[in-house]
Amino acid sequence: MHIETLKVFCDLIDTGSFSIAAAQNFVTQSAVSQQIRTLETRYGRKLVERTKRRVHPTPAGEIFYEISQDIVNRFRELGERLQAFSNIVAGTVRVATVHSVGLYEFSDELKRYVKAYPNVNIRLEYKKSNQIYDEVISGNLDVGVIAYPSKRPQIRLIPFREDRLVMICTPAHPLARLKAVPIARLDGERFVGFEKDIPTHKAIERIFQKHGVRVNYVAELDNVEVIKRIVEVGTGVAIVPEPAAAPEVQSRSLVAIPFLDEGFVRQLGIILREGRHFSPAAEKFIETLAPHVEAD
Repeated sequence: MHIETLKVFCDLIDTGSFSIAAAQNFVTQSAVSQQIRTLETRYGRKLVERTKRRVHPTPAGEIFYEISQDIVNRFRELGERLQAFSNIVAGTVRVATVHSVGLYEFSDELKRYVKAYPNVNIRLEYKKSNQIYDEVISGNLDVGVIAYPSKRPQIRLIPFREDRLVMICTPAHPLARLKAVPIARLDGERFVGFEKDIPTHKAIERIFQKHGVRVNYVAELDNVEVIKRIVEVGTGVAIVPEPAAAPEVQSRSLVAIPFLDEGFVRQLGIILREGRHFSPAAEKFIETLAPHVEAD
């Protein structure tokens, strides 16, 4: 049995999709299916279950996944540590972030990195913050970039930057004429927010509670892009990071207004697994995001 087969199995469980696992490993869907059948035949156990939405591991598959993931990560680490002896920066760097950060916060750094190291493949994924923490700890990710980072066991936290939170609304909204909006003016407003388990939602709720504001939630979503589309049709107002609103402000479909009371900001952080040895490619990527911090 090849380690590549174990990696295909792990990718299938991580993504829940035969097509995505196939694309990540540059094989066909039928090749993925064949490899899974080979594993199930060899061990005499059904390892995955298929539903309409995604693939799930069986109880036996969960055990197989846990051990396989460790083998794959150790094999990957072996290659990374041996590569450190060479002067060639190549390979794959696995990065995950949330949409509002990945789309608007480090595109310049990504462009600069890709230009400097053309032999490196950046594998960028968008996930929820808790998933990013888990996958950094498990070794599935090299680097995570998240909002409102918190210190956790096995996690090394590097400050990245902070951005201002602004209120967005349509140009026709009564609040759109203000140059700065008092947070109290949002009391009772129809509000489009992030889902409750998203750190930005929790941070905004703390702001509301501090100032005694109660909004009328009309939608709670997991994606800043969808939030902007809902606000654009006049459903309500929202609070988003200022860089995320820039395209719509430029096209004049939305207005972004700072807060009068104080400067509400969102902290961004880079998370790494504590004590991990990084490949030269990952080290250079971390240096690009945080030039004054050593990766290891």
